[in-house]
Amino acid sequence: MLKQIQGSQGVAQAIALCRPEVICAYPISPQTHIVEALGALTGSGKLQDCEFINVESEFAAMSVAIGSSVAGARSYTATASQGLLFMAEAVYNASGLGLPIVMTVASRSIGAPINIWNDHSDSLSQRDSGWLQIFAEDNQEAVDMHIQAFKIAEELSIPIMVCMDGFVLTHAYERMDIPTQEEVDAYLPPYDPRQKLDVNHPVSIGAMVGPEAFTEVRYLFHHHTIEALQTIEKASEEFEKAFGRKSGGLLSPYKIEGADTIVLALGSVIGTIKDTIDEMEKEGKKVGLIGIKSYRPFPDKQLAELLKGAKKVVVIDRALQVGIGGVVTDDVIRATRKMDLDIFSVIAGLGGRPITKKGLKDVFNKAINGELEELYFLDLDKEVVEKQLKREKEDRHTGPLAEAVVRDSVSIHKGGI
Repeated sequence: MLKQIQGSQGVAQAIALCRPEVICAYPISPQTHIVEALGALTGSGKLQDCEFINVESEFAAMSVAIGSSVAGARSYTATASQGLLFMAEAVYNASGLGLPIVMTVASRSIGAPINIWNDHSDSLSQRDSGWLQIFAEDNQEAVDMHIQAFKIAEELSIPIMVCMDGFVLTHAYERMDIPTQEEVDAYLPPYDPRQKLDVNHPVSIGAMVGPEAFTEVRYLFHHHTIEALQTIEKASEEFEKAFGRKSGGLLSPYKIEGADTIVLALGSVIGTIKDTIDEMEKEGKKVGLIGIKSYRPFPDKQLAELLKGAKKVVVIDRALQVGIGGVVTDDVIRATRKMDLDIFSVIAGLGGRPITKKGLKDVFNKAINGELEELYFLDLDKEVVEKQLKREKEDRHTGPLAEAVVRDSVSIHKGGI
């Protein structure tokens, strides 16, 4: 059924259609609307046979999800930003125990300085946690990916994060096709976990593992995560057959045929990049795009295959490894290490800064003309940066950096404060 609703509401309705049995809820912007909506659906009786548990923290949310999953319940939670960091210890426990928990991450920046707007710092900080991570381009894909996520996680017994851009998607109103309960039931099998606590078949889940077996256990985690590449693709293909639209999968190429320069990106910025590529095509400039939908596991071989005809790769990175560069760029370099490619990392959209067609067009033109730096910060205000660096050279006691930069930015661009 077509609905014009907020992204968070669409995701909540999709989660409810998957018949979760335990929802662990703790509010944090920008995902709060999701668990609020699920709480309303549970309280009204529209979502039945589900325990909605208000917990005291994000750490508790993941801990309760671990407990309910071990007990044999289909379990869900959601978080963002500092909340994801607060539950990090339990995040690693969930994957280490092989529990098919589904979690929405409404991607948001990490402080300090305090910033509540969208980038990918939070979700990518947990890239090595053992969770699968898939990224939605728009709200329709966020709805579809959540339905697929339960199928993927439960087939492999690996937890999965569905990452959607905070505010940009969670708070945006779009037209979404929300499936019927019958359609989801036909696609998603009844919950049948590979492991659970059972008094008739007692086992110990989470036992101590010493040096004699730890490497083998970790290798098997790695092996099953690589297997997820096929499972994610299969779930997407089955979804397309069932619902008549393509969502999810590993990679989404756009106009890459004959393009020497190809852009890589995650999340909602893909839409802006497509519009920019279309405009440049009318100007006679050929640029392609590959949207990365599965970040963990990272589809190395599949990406290398799609990049065979390229000469230059521009990675739009919405998270920064301080002192190194773009997070996603490192994965791209590893995947293409045997290929002759010029790879550029463009740090963009940190802390919610808008990524505009104008800014992207400038970057793509620089790449085409051989003028793009290997590490480039999109729309960096060099006047503000240079003013702060000059101040630090002249005076040891310059005070808090973030506050000084904010003052300079306002002063320079608004005529003083």
